[in-house]
Amino acid sequence: MAFDRPLLRRTGGLLFHRLLGTGRAASMSLGADLRRWALFAVWREEAALEAFLCRSPIAERWRGQARESWHVRLAPLAWRGRWGGRDPFAGTARPPRGAHEGPVAVLTRASIRPSRLAAFYRSVPRVDRLLAEQRGCLASVGVGEWPLARQATFSLWRGVDEVNGFAYGDAAHRTVIDRVRSEDWYAEELFARFIPYASQGSWNGADPLA
Repeated sequence: MAFDRPLLRRTGGLLFHRLLGTGRAASMSLGADLRRWALFAVWREEAALEAFLCRSPIAERWRGQARESWHVRLAPLAWRGRWGGRDPFAGTARPPRGAHEGPVAVLTRASIRPSRLAAFYRSVPRVDRLLAEQRGCLASVGVGEWPLARQATFSLWRGVDEVNGFAYGDAAHRTVIDRVRSEDWYAEELFARFIPYASQGSWNGADPLA
């Protein structure tokens, strides 16, 4: 990952990117999976992404050395917040208004205040158990820029109703959300929903969107 940073900074058409480690749990967690990582990237246009996938030594290494890889293309549906002081999707066209039907991807990212780390991680096991109970969740993984303090969760869902049911349907989860606000756990946060419109490869042996 460290060697990829200079190459990514020189990649044409790449508007925003983050290299991310992954956890062992379904959401943000203390444990790390040192064999698995992720790249979150926002592109100026599809042609820039295609050029990266065809010619970048990073993409070539994915094809040649990874035991497994999965790629998904996402169109932002709705978002709020900042990542490193920036709106990653500034200038991105929003989809037409109206109800979306079909799979939804969700990214929740937070920079956790040091004084709130203990309270935050005490809440994680309950969230992981709740995620495991959600039949509408197709896949989920905890990712992060830094150990402990800068964490995120990426998840795939059958639809918007399933996302809302998880976020607001469980009393314990609503209590965590209320504490995030009332106790000011996060120095910065980003919440985004996407329409996944193309995918390739496998994640734990299968394409969760197939």
